Amino acid sequence: MKLILLGAPGAGKGTQAEIISEKYNIPTISTGNIIRAALKEGTEMGLKAKAYTERGELVPDEVVIGIINERLNEDDCKEGFILDGFPRTIPQAEALDKMGVCIDAALSIEVEDSEIVKRMSGRRVCPACGASFHTEYKKPAKDGVCDACGEALIIRKDDEPETVLNRLNVYHEQTEPLKSYYKAQGKLLTVKGQDKVSDTTALTLAALSEI
Repeated sequence: MKLILLGAPGAGKGTQAEIISEKYNIPTISTGNIIRAALKEGTEMGLKAKAYTERGELVPDEVVIGIINERLNEDDCKEGFILDGFPRTIPQAEALDKMGVCIDAALSIEVEDSEIVKRMSGRRVCPACGASFHTEYKKPAKDGVCDACGEALIIRKDDEPETVLNRLNVYHEQTEPLKSYYKAQGKLLTVKGQDKVSDTTALTLAALSEI
């Protein structure tokens, strides 16, 4: 199975990627992770990416796509893979098609923006031990205090409502059009994200069983 996972930040697609990867025994390919790996291993495309990162510039599409291509040609991808975080734009999707990569489906995890803001802005983390909590779904025993070490909990910059809304705006502008792109190819699957991860998983696996 060759799968693309779509969904706004905070929609829970990372968790679903882990579950799908384990069930179908296929690797999850995260753009950030493979770029870091290519840099570390010094591959041809990794060296090209390094030239941009050392200048503090974004790695351009053609280099990212080259790194993706290198990764997809590795042995563990022969039976399939999950692309998480790529493509992010229509030009990247078109480049993937031109590479000859035939995707079986693009699965979109759908969650309302208001729910995502609630989920993410309610997160609290411990700066000392890294434990995570939520003001609604996983409350600490004592409000604002880590259960594990007693340190005061904080809200990360990424989880502040304004930051979350900005990230959602970028997603809607740049990445959401991919739904129409893959729908036109007859490859779009949609799953409505549920409050419980297990409920979302059940819907996800049911959708994938139809491929």
